[in-house]
Amino acid sequence: MTTWTDRIGLPSRFVFGCLQFLRFGWLEVVSCLFPGLLFAGLAVAKYVDLPIARYDALLIYCLALTGLFWLVGLETWREVAVIFGFHLIGLGLELFKVRVGSWEYPGDAVTKIAGVPLFAGFMYAAVGSYLCQAWRRFDLRVSNYRPALTTVCAVLIYANFFTHHWIPDLRIPIAIALLVVLRRTWVFFTVGVRRYRMPLALSFALIGFFLWIAENAGTFLDAWNYPDQISVWRVVHPAKFGAWSLLVSMSFVLVASVKSFEGRLYHRGAIATVETAPQHDDANRREA
Repeated sequence: MTTWTDRIGLPSRFVFGCLQFLRFGWLEVVSCLFPGLLFAGLAVAKYVDLPIARYDALLIYCLALTGLFWLVGLETWREVAVIFGFHLIGLGLELFKVRVGSWEYPGDAVTKIAGVPLFAGFMYAAVGSYLCQAWRRFDLRVSNYRPALTTVCAVLIYANFFTHHWIPDLRIPIAIALLVVLRRTWVFFTVGVRRYRMPLALSFALIGFFLWIAENAGTFLDAWNYPDQISVWRVVHPAKFGAWSLLVSMSFVLVASVKSFEGRLYHRGAIATVETAPQHDDANRREA
């Protein structure tokens, strides 16, 4: 039996791979709904004159988005709670980093405390929202996940963002420890009718890379500025890519705790049952 892909000279496996890539991209896009709307708000706040300070407007906007996501069922109340928890964790980091001069938020606002607008925590909450959305849309599960040790590493990573101002920066040894803890941990996900897997540590690195890109967009929109961006915008230092990859671990630990409670954390079945390649090529050959 000759398929349309054979008639135009394309192998079925190649076409299937392209379609899977497009499906994967679309699922990623819809999982980024909250971050995308957040950046849309940043763009409006930068280029449109608002009746109130832009950070105040952004806080109201983000609170409304969070409430809307809960009302329409895009996020459960447990997910909203854990996202709010990451919001507080991020806000604590922001308060410290602004105080020591790592970056600053230009402009005044009623909801600005110690130089940090309360809206800032939502940029961290957006990461939690993405993980919750991706968990649902990709039907994520993990295997060989060690929650206690991963949590310890995540807490040490978070603490190092504070302590490296007084003691040597320990992010590299902590990162190595995290890699050791996650060396056998896999994340399983579904695209279309196929089930795939990748190392959990690799997923942290990929998310960190796109967060670094998002950080460049955020600073370009003057959501905040690093010292070398105050007079003219510059690309955020690539080292921030590694920092985001590590910080993702904290968000993952929080979301994973909710998924464990819901019984949606661990992969069931042998790894060998996970499909990593299309099967319809074999079926086509048998039919031919």
